[in-house]
Amino acid sequence: MAEVIEYKCPNCSGAIVFDSSIQKMKCPYCDSELEMDSLKKLDEELKDLPASEDLSWEKTSGQQWQDHEAEEMRVYVCQSCGGELVTEQTTAATSCPYCDNPVVLKERLSGDLKPQYVIPFQLDKNDAKAAFLNHLKGKKLLPSVFKDENHIDEIKGLYVPFWLFDADTEADGKYKGTMVRHWSDGNYNYTETSHFALLRSASMSYERVPVDASSKLDDQLMQSLEPFDFKDAVDFQTAYLAGYLADRYDQNAENSLDFANQRMRQSTQHALAATVRGYGSIIQDDTSIRFKNAHPLYVLYPIWLLNTTWKGNQYVFAMNGQTGKFVGNLPMDQRKYWNYFLLTFLLVTLVIYGLVWLFYLM
Repeated sequence: MAEVIEYKCPNCSGAIVFDSSIQKMKCPYCDSELEMDSLKKLDEELKDLPASEDLSWEKTSGQQWQDHEAEEMRVYVCQSCGGELVTEQTTAATSCPYCDNPVVLKERLSGDLKPQYVIPFQLDKNDAKAAFLNHLKGKKLLPSVFKDENHIDEIKGLYVPFWLFDADTEADGKYKGTMVRHWSDGNYNYTETSHFALLRSASMSYERVPVDASSKLDDQLMQSLEPFDFKDAVDFQTAYLAGYLADRYDQNAENSLDFANQRMRQSTQHALAATVRGYGSIIQDDTSIRFKNAHPLYVLYPIWLLNTTWKGNQYVFAMNGQTGKFVGNLPMDQRKYWNYFLLTFLLVTLVIYGLVWLFYLM
């Protein structure tokens, strides 16, 4: 049987969760608090834990799943109420749908699947709600009723898997620069254009370049939540996951390396080009960048996801669970847009008309 981890209060046996405000485990029933270090021993066996045999749907239900569906799902048994938890292959932490107790799926975090570090949540659900309301402020083209009529369907704290890449780079760049000089001798006007071949070389080092390791999440959304500050990272413990959702990676390091190098290549190109100054025009001719990559780190980063609906449409927002950075697209009131456009056009027209009128008066 696939094994789950549930953290129980030693005083009242209630399910305890990680509390971001005190950075400890806390019981919501008797308010008992436990230090994280006291739970470290529970994670030591994850390093060499063999894979457990999953319960198949055929063994637990009279219905039959299609082969591709069965491959994507796993069934676990809640230790508190005996209810069955049906999860996707990438789910590493969730809650029981019957008793709502937080559970950590042990085999999803064992062996090579065990993260090396985790940044614990620094902000809670109330912070995410407040950030959402603040995100709505000052948006002139937002429908006036959106703030009152939109409905928050779900707010969930999710630990997202990331690969962090280190690399040393060596770069060479070729550029074409021009300088233009104008002068006159009284009879003729002269223009002289000088062309230069420019060479630049540099060595750069990158540390902990993040790449989202989950295919279920939008990469652009995850990038927009950066940066995460690694100073708050701690050695991974499953206890940090209690009370939150968590995914394990489904994009391995090899598949993520190209994207990491692409990000570093763009940064290197910009940094190299920024050293070419003092010319009238600059054209990049060629750039060569070599990478020496170190072995990546596997980490979990905290994110709050908010799903809202308005007029039948769903909007997804996200907040960095460490820094509070909030992102997400909002609907636009078309009437406000056109009114704003027409008002701007009218003001510009009046200004131009006024300037022309003053010109003729002079």
